[in-house]
Amino acid sequence: MNEILPIILSIVVGLAVIGGLIPVFLKSRRSKQNYVGPRDANDPAPLDAADSPGGSTLVQERPEAPAPPSDVEMVVPAPTAPALETPLPVDGRLVRLRARLAKSNNALGKGLLALLSRDTIDEDVWEEVEETLLLADIGTNATMELVDTLRDRVKVLGVRSPEHVQSMLREELIKLVDPTMDRTLNIARHEGRPAVLMVVGVNGVGKTTTVGKLARVLVAEDKDVLLGAADTFRAAAAEQLATWGARVGVPTVKSDVDGADPASVAYEAVKAGIDQEVDVVMIDTAGRLQNKVGLMDELGKVKRVIEKQATVDEVLLVLDATTGQNGLTQAKVFAEVVNITGIVLTKLDGTAKGGIVVAIQNTLGVPVKLIGLGEGADDLAPFDAENFVDALLN
Repeated sequence: MNEILPIILSIVVGLAVIGGLIPVFLKSRRSKQNYVGPRDANDPAPLDAADSPGGSTLVQERPEAPAPPSDVEMVVPAPTAPALETPLPVDGRLVRLRARLAKSNNALGKGLLALLSRDTIDEDVWEEVEETLLLADIGTNATMELVDTLRDRVKVLGVRSPEHVQSMLREELIKLVDPTMDRTLNIARHEGRPAVLMVVGVNGVGKTTTVGKLARVLVAEDKDVLLGAADTFRAAAAEQLATWGARVGVPTVKSDVDGADPASVAYEAVKAGIDQEVDVVMIDTAGRLQNKVGLMDELGKVKRVIEKQATVDEVLLVLDATTGQNGLTQAKVFAEVVNITGIVLTKLDGTAKGGIVVAIQNTLGVPVKLIGLGEGADDLAPFDAENFVDALLN
């Protein structure tokens, strides 16, 4: 028994030694493994040089880019500001607008000329003349006045030739449009402060676009302009106005808070205009429904707040020519709230609604000062009575 015990102990010690050497042998085998084929998603990440025991890595270093030849100068272009647009001069606008009006809005003039050039002008013809004028939204009173005048002149003169009829019709239409009305914009800078212009109107007539286009008109006349984005209700209205201004280098005062007080924005815009000594500050206002008393009262508040530091020299009402007599209703309500000084008639192309010019002026005694005939940036121009009538009769 004593002889067997040493043998058993030797076997146990031998097994223990062998068990301890097996992990060391396996670890050394793994450290020598090389990747000879393409790696896949299951392969372990290679060691960085700093972590590798021998300082080697399986990831090849990115080669350095070769230096450029010594005779080549590396030039990094400096950031450039967007190029400013140059608005068209006013004279060019008038010619283009007149040509466009003659093509798209001459149903009134041509219809009247055709009727009055007939060999026999009886009562039926005069009724057609009357209907043509009413469809053009000239208004009942103005229509009756024009028909009576034309009837008397045709009866007395007995003219029938197209040349005489056109001359007679031109004279009477110009009288209706009234070239004696003062259509100049009150945009002269005052001593120590700018002229202030407000733009008002219902939703969808294009107030913000009109402000942007008018800014281009003023820039073309070398005016220093600043815009105030007091339309704080419509989403992105302030950004839209700022974009219009940036295109011609005109700054915009706006609020970073949605739904900010429009009177406060208008006040800050005028204050900035005074501080920066600009010529004109134009205030864009939110669209109003003329039958919403609260909104109309707020519009009056905007005007009163502005007048704490400057007078409002011009209040332009923007009207859509395609709305016809509904535009006249809008004009009456706005005139009661903010004392309208001028009308901007937009979307005059493509319809026979040009007679609204006569209806508005006769009813309110307020002149149409600007007209727009298209979507282009420079499709806005001062209204001229004789050019307007000539375009209708062309």
